[in-house]
Amino acid sequence: MVVNLSVDLENEPKPVQQPSDSDDNEIEFKVASPTFDAISKPRLLIFVILMAITQIFAQALLAQSLVPSLYIARSFQKQNDPGEISWMTAAYSLTVGTFILISGRLGDLLGYKKVYVASYISLSVWSLLAGISRYSGSIEFFDVCRAFQGLSVSGAVPNALGLMGHYFPQGKLKNMAFGLFGAVAPMGFVFGALLSSIFAEFTFWPWSFYATAIICLAKAAVSLLIIPKNIATVQEKLRPRHFDLWGSVTGVIGLVLINFAFNQGPVVGWEKPYVYVLLIIGFIFMVAFAWTQRVGSHPLLPKLNLDVIFTLCCIALGWSSFGIWIFYTFRFAYDILDVSPLVASVQFLPSIIAGMVAGMATAQIITKVPSSIMLTIALACFVGGLVIMGLRPEGQIYWAQKFPSIVIACFGMDISFPSGIIILSTELPRRHQGLAASLVTTVVNYSISIGLGLAGTIEYYKLLHGASTYTGIRCAFYMGMALAASGFVLALVFVYHQLIRKR
Repeated sequence: MVVNLSVDLENEPKPVQQPSDSDDNEIEFKVASPTFDAISKPRLLIFVILMAITQIFAQALLAQSLVPSLYIARSFQKQNDPGEISWMTAAYSLTVGTFILISGRLGDLLGYKKVYVASYISLSVWSLLAGISRYSGSIEFFDVCRAFQGLSVSGAVPNALGLMGHYFPQGKLKNMAFGLFGAVAPMGFVFGALLSSIFAEFTFWPWSFYATAIICLAKAAVSLLIIPKNIATVQEKLRPRHFDLWGSVTGVIGLVLINFAFNQGPVVGWEKPYVYVLLIIGFIFMVAFAWTQRVGSHPLLPKLNLDVIFTLCCIALGWSSFGIWIFYTFRFAYDILDVSPLVASVQFLPSIIAGMVAGMATAQIITKVPSSIMLTIALACFVGGLVIMGLRPEGQIYWAQKFPSIVIACFGMDISFPSGIIILSTELPRRHQGLAASLVTTVVNYSISIGLGLAGTIEYYKLLHGASTYTGIRCAFYMGMALAASGFVLALVFVYHQLIRKR
């Protein structure tokens, strides 16, 4: 497929046709400045590092309230309210998982760089307000700030991937860039966990949010200077007709209601009428969303082939299990071993090395090994990490099972994420690179939330019937094992489809 490029922007623009989802030749883009062939190597390196830092921020902000949650809750006098504690992190995850798809589409239409820089400015503002919320005494205001932090991140992540996906030509360098993006995810989580724990234990937890605000503002300024101009910027007159308003509205409402129900159910019990009523309404809106995608002239989602569907389903099952693994690994450290947040964070340091090795290795071999094989390996790692950690006895030393579980589970994460990005970036049209990244990132974040809702429900009812905390946590791990094993079986079916049936 060929993309028309308008080189001389000062001349009268050439007439262009209305774009359709089936033909990239009808799209007219402005020329990136500098082009990939003309950009200097130092600037290109800084550009890739800036994009990778986006992934670091996304994971660090997840840990920012998850790891020091008791310290934050104590400052609002909510340390004995598990529902309020869970929403400090759930509010962030909800908006990240819900709005990424729309943010990626906006980047496709308005220009990735504009949305990317605006997202960091917004993230700076809401991080500052999250720290200031301590003085308001309202944990609800803090939750709102966390939700808008997630909304800001949902704009930054897919557009960072869209910038790389559209700017880099297909080949080794593009795969390496995506591999690095996935490889730094454990680093981001560990750094966020360490810094937020240090601030919470030794100084004052709002300072982690103030530091985030300062760094985000600086990053927005640097991004304006470093990121090339006009990467995949569509001509002005084509923009208004390309946004799927009804699909966006029905999709967002449906995703928010389903996410809310799955996070609230384990807190108050699924027998509460408003929980299952909202869940039913959420599914009704998702049916409406599916209908708008079928009949709309410019749907939010393009048509997906079977390979893309297999990839997204495998990633959903794998990452839902991974969310259970990471959450309940920290719960095991806090509630069973009585470990401080800082010590628990330090124990995750090996994940940085494991993530870098897995991500860069994936970038090297993804073009040589069928994508179904890569996803099968990733799901096997998810299964292994959960089985090792989920069967860990009380009082066992760190090196016996927790250390190998951390290494193996991180291989699953950092093989599946870059593999999914590369697969979708290859399968979808060039103008949908932001959307390709959005699909993977939406599935990752949303499946984590749903997986935690399922595991939390099992733990809730086990504890309700008199089980010990250790038994409740172990049963949650069992849920994760079941999800990961289901993904592994599906990946094997994908292998059959891709290697045997196609042949």
